[in-house]
Amino acid sequence: LSASKGKPAIVFFYPADGTPGCTKEACAFRDAWGRYEAAGVVVLGVSTNSRESHRKFQAEHKLPMALAADEDGAIGRAYGVSKKIWGYDRVSFLVDREGKVAKIWPSVDPGQHASEVLAEVARLP
Repeated sequence: LSASKGKPAIVFFYPADGTPGCTKEACAFRDAWGRYEAAGVVVLGVSTNSRESHRKFQAEHKLPMALAADEDGAIGRAYGVSKKIWGYDRVSFLVDREGKVAKIWPSVDPGQHASEVLAEVARLP
């Protein structure tokens, strides 16, 4: 995210590539991608899956956002996100233009979340 300073960003943690809820959430961000670009919002998905798994997931669903392979859990630990056997809890962080966390969604509805984030971004100073 340091390369994106000056832009708001959404960092969304999700359990695993290709599962129904994770696919629904990622595809909702994809479907709203034009609105994210227009708002200048950086989107980063994070899971414990490998880069190869992310590459396949992105290709299969035409996902335009970056996906971070947090296999060792360092990113999750930095954000304080719980990791279970099946992967991360579904939680998201809105990071403002200054690089500070502006909002946390500790529980996410995969189908609605992309719209919720855009509404919150519109409220940022």
